[in-house]
Amino acid sequence: MPSIDLCVISAKLLLSGTVCYFVGSWLWQYRADRWNDEQFAARSGCKPVRKWAARWPQGLDLLTAVFRHAKAGTILQFFLEILELSGTTHEQQLLGSRGVNTIEPQNIEAILSSQFEDFSLGLRPLHFAPLLGSGIFTQNGAAWKHSRALLRPQFTSNRSQNFEEIKKCVESLLQQVPTGAVVDLQPLFFKLTFDTTTFLLFGETMSSLASSEIAGQESEFAKAFNIGQDYLSHRGRLGLFYWIANTPQFRRACKTSHAFVDAAVQRALDAAEKNGEKPAESSKQYVFIDALVRETRDKKVLRDQCLNVLLAGRDTTACCLTWTLHLLARHQNVLDKLRAEVQSVVGLGQDAPQPTREQLKKMKYLDLVLKEVLRLYPSVPVNSRAAVKTTTLPVGGGADGQSPILIKKGEAVGYCVYAMHRRKDLYGEDAMQFIPERWEDGRLAKEIGYGYLPFNGGPRVCLGQDFALLEAGYTVTRIIQRFPSISVPEGDEIVEVGKEKQTLTLVVAPGEGCRVQLRSGL
Repeated sequence: MPSIDLCVISAKLLLSGTVCYFVGSWLWQYRADRWNDEQFAARSGCKPVRKWAARWPQGLDLLTAVFRHAKAGTILQFFLEILELSGTTHEQQLLGSRGVNTIEPQNIEAILSSQFEDFSLGLRPLHFAPLLGSGIFTQNGAAWKHSRALLRPQFTSNRSQNFEEIKKCVESLLQQVPTGAVVDLQPLFFKLTFDTTTFLLFGETMSSLASSEIAGQESEFAKAFNIGQDYLSHRGRLGLFYWIANTPQFRRACKTSHAFVDAAVQRALDAAEKNGEKPAESSKQYVFIDALVRETRDKKVLRDQCLNVLLAGRDTTACCLTWTLHLLARHQNVLDKLRAEVQSVVGLGQDAPQPTREQLKKMKYLDLVLKEVLRLYPSVPVNSRAAVKTTTLPVGGGADGQSPILIKKGEAVGYCVYAMHRRKDLYGEDAMQFIPERWEDGRLAKEIGYGYLPFNGGPRVCLGQDFALLEAGYTVTRIIQRFPSISVPEGDEIVEVGKEKQTLTLVVAPGEGCRVQLRSGL
């Protein structure tokens, strides 16, 4: 029998051989992939892309600055600075991974539309999984297409019911706004859009469930959901190291958010059990949760889908409304012009009639105002995709930045809509200013293409954009009707557009809320 020493030596040789084999195989594959990528780049006419303005290895200086600016409420201002130094398309090396950042409309159109099949959500499903699970906001491929098909009828089949619910929720909100007081409208807008979104999901608002254990827990849910989103944004910035942002606070926020939605889901399941296999089949109203329950009784699947829609519906529209009133209070010339339009189309005052859908469509200046708000403060200001195969983007390479660039399989492409919407070469020297009239003749909208992207684009364009604009337009009109004077409270500092503190999670909101002075007289 061989001695123990010989066995040990044999084991070491075997281990060493195995390690050498795998290392050698990896090096061979790495060199082969690199050669293939170089050949692909040459055939496609790709040229090197500009490097980003990092001074420390692996971009640690910029990553550190990002977290510092996020805490200070100035992160999007910092992104503008990075793009100013690094260029509109540049390569980043961050924590061992190469990626590309771009604010070129041609590249963004390729990612979202013309080369849609070349890209996926990348790490987003992993980053968002603890809070959102698997739903329309985190899915790729067939699962995403199916979720989208389930949600589409909610907006196409229920237009009349949806508008009636918007009106009911807005009138309820107006009853909570005192005349002659300084009011922070931001929490009220989040309450409003929470109600309208839960109506889309469950066929009833949470506020209407006075006798339910769900009612009264909304503020707890909202706080937890906001904390959860804050962590999701941190996880996104950490890339492959997302798992670091997994604190007890984050886990508690996820648990609270899940418990709230689970209770609403259980109500739907109980109703389905009571009504048989086809809940709400006799109802003329399409209800999202009922459509889901007809397909599955898996509570986690139902919860995940509902949380995804809640995120998309509640937060984005609430932020749009918040920024609209924030800007109108600081631009009285715009408010006066909008007030004159409201007066001419539907009337002003406490007894003025509620606007109809047709009247809202007639308010062209209202449309311009909302368009400009969403230019300066797009609800989802930062986004990304990852290449599912080695591919190219149209521009960003070479000394003039006009040549194609190589994107390798697995690499992320980040795009900052907030920064693109502020490009002076696209919007003029006054791009940083709030000027709704820039959209007046319709020429800019035709010329800008993917340079204006408030609701995403391509196959993943927002299904609820018409609903969101209707809700925003109706709410703004009713506030103007009821309150002839809307202004910045005396003593509050007025800063330049874009210089205010901002809270960036998956959406962007004013960091100090939306404090306005509402008076009954001018």
